Amino acid sequence: MVFKEQFKVMSNDKTVTFHDVTDKVKEIAAKSGIKNGIVVVYSHHTTCSVITQECAFDMSMTGLETLQQDLVDVFEEVVPTCRREGMYLHPGPKALAFAASVGEDARGCHNTDAHLISSIIGRSVTIVMIDGECDLGEFGHVHFIDWDKTRGRGRTVDVMVIGE
Repeated sequence: MVFKEQFKVMSNDKTVTFHDVTDKVKEIAAKSGIKNGIVVVYSHHTTCSVITQECAFDMSMTGLETLQQDLVDVFEEVVPTCRREGMYLHPGPKALAFAASVGEDARGCHNTDAHLISSIIGRSVTIVMIDGECDLGEFGHVHFIDWDKTRGRGRTVDVMVIGE
């Protein structure tokens, strides 16, 4: 049996946005009626990731949990935020021309860092489902992360439950 549902989240402008989607994922898994199988939470957005991580309890001055801020800081060292044109090869002239033809501004195209981080982390997570419950461990949370800091916008979180 396969059950699929999606929902929307709204990302912030100028910051990486973490969405704790744990409760919604559990709700969808329960609604599926499937008792044993897997729950796949994924993003079709190429600048977003889905991870499982524990709650850090403490908050940083940026408003992120401390563990989330640490992840952002680590990636800032490895894949710095695109701050100027030419910092990365992407976007090139063809990509910018295409973007302009569909109404995208040049600033929105300079999100190479978000594409690279999403490629490294991945855009999905698979959770085992046992006896109708998502097996996230004692402290596990599901986070949908929008790495694109060029603008705030709506994002779609996809959930597929497969099993019996």
